[in-house]
Amino acid sequence: MKKTAFLLFLAVACFAQTDSIKTEITKDIRKMGSNYYAYPTPTAKYTKAPAGYKPFYLSHYGRHGSRFHQPADHYHALYNTLAKADSLSKLTDLGKSLLERAKYLDEYAAPRAGDLTQLGVAQHQGIAKRMVKNFPEVFKNDAYVEAYASTSVRCIVSMAAFLEELHAQKPKVEIHQESGKYLMSFISPLDFGKIINESNTPAWQKENEKLYSHVNPTRMMRAIFNDSNYIKKNVDGGDLLSKIYEIGNSLQGSPEIEFNFDDLWTDEELTARWHAQNAWWYSVLGNNPFTKKLGLENARPLLKNVLDEADKVIAADTTKADKTAAKPAKKTTATLRFGHDTVIIPFAVLLQLENGSMNTGIETADMENLHKVWRDYEITPMAANVQFIFYKSAKKGSPILVKVMLNEIEQKLPVTCDTATIKNCPTAPYYRWDDVRAFYRKN
Repeated sequence: MKKTAFLLFLAVACFAQTDSIKTEITKDIRKMGSNYYAYPTPTAKYTKAPAGYKPFYLSHYGRHGSRFHQPADHYHALYNTLAKADSLSKLTDLGKSLLERAKYLDEYAAPRAGDLTQLGVAQHQGIAKRMVKNFPEVFKNDAYVEAYASTSVRCIVSMAAFLEELHAQKPKVEIHQESGKYLMSFISPLDFGKIINESNTPAWQKENEKLYSHVNPTRMMRAIFNDSNYIKKNVDGGDLLSKIYEIGNSLQGSPEIEFNFDDLWTDEELTARWHAQNAWWYSVLGNNPFTKKLGLENARPLLKNVLDEADKVIAADTTKADKTAAKPAKKTTATLRFGHDTVIIPFAVLLQLENGSMNTGIETADMENLHKVWRDYEITPMAANVQFIFYKSAKKGSPILVKVMLNEIEQKLPVTCDTATIKNCPTAPYYRWDDVRAFYRKN
């Protein structure tokens, strides 16, 4: 009787774990693509601003839109591995199907490796259109917009797509745009390779091994190749699985490609691989206690730039214009920046944004359950963005307010208002700029 009860307990526990995994993945299988997750159209409703307040300035940092996977060598390696096996009659029917797909990608996608896709263009056009709709006061006819992009071509094209739509919505808005090496000092200042190396500490390696112990390529390899001995002697299963994961998930950014790799995975395998990927991003760019956290330094210049530019705009906005000047100074109403996931992730971490069950700045040593409190696809899908929206009131003496949105969703900040000395402290997602600036200047 006791043995039966114990077996029943195990069955229930196993079912609960499997059911949890399936619930997570069936919500949207594309989320398991990590930073390849194609930007979802937001549906959240916004909290009404306090009475009398209207937006007057917007500060933004956005990741480029969906792109083709890179490097091109990954496409070549996948195709060549399968083509060699096929020449020796070592592929299953599934393997032959994958070979056909790999051949197409080797010809179509490899030459475009790293380039923005047409969906990536559309993502930024959509964000621009919604930005104008949500905050029309910022983009009035006399608006002056400053836009800066990373020297990466996909970021420049993302900026062009965004500004094209902005101009279509508001033809009279004046736009200054540029891209240059000097801008990289705040758009993307550090060498990502160095960040990865600094993050790969012995302590993290142990945690990483634990996560990858759940990622077993055996079943997939046997589904692709028909000879176990051939697999053992000729195929690096773990490496091939990773290439299939990266390339396959990138396909959601190219809807013109009429196939995917979903038939290669079980739900459990895909989720386990994403858990490892999610933790890896947390290790190199998050508040991971097992690493040196160099990744956070990649966003500190951006945070300073956002704070400094906001102070300049607010100072200019509250200063009476010199009507005697031959050419009055332009008042910036929006600052747009276009960069990379390697900056927007640590930027969100430094801001310690909170929405629902996730806190971007959380520090936790529990890598097995990291996905419950920190999820890469919520922070940095393709075209991810952080927006600071500044509000003012015509009422004399009223403080400047600000709210922050991550991917167009309002966020709670770790910022407090001293109710003992301040009357009428605003409630989240609105905060006094003085409080926000003071908090982030010291962090």
